[in-house]
Amino acid sequence: MPTAPKGIAERVNLTQTAWETLRPDKKFGGMTLAQFKVKVKPSIDVRTEIAVLESQMTSALNRRDDTDKATVETLQFVVNSVKGDPEEGQDSELYEAMGYVRKSERSSGLHRGKGAAKAAP
Repeated sequence: MPTAPKGIAERVNLTQTAWETLRPDKKFGGMTLAQFKVKVKPSIDVRTEIAVLESQMTSALNRRDDTDKATVETLQFVVNSVKGDPEEGQDSELYEAMGYVRKSERSSGLHRGKGAAKAAP
């Protein structure tokens, strides 16, 4: 069963620390501590790269959210301008093309429940 990536990083750190602290001059698996560090360095380096990319992604998502606030205001300003334009308005094809329901195509909104048909005495 494969080990989770986070678990591998923890095991490398734990093994390296124990080896450095307790038996820095001894060979294990035919390797010195320095050779072990060289062998596991690519794994450590890619984790560092991933951490940097995740940080950049978080930053980019935050910037997107911040800029989207201004974009939503601009979109609403334009849509409201179309609605208020005497040549366009809420019943225009432009308004519908922008993703809104034309005023003439809206339903009344009146809903009668099952109990509404019975008159109260």
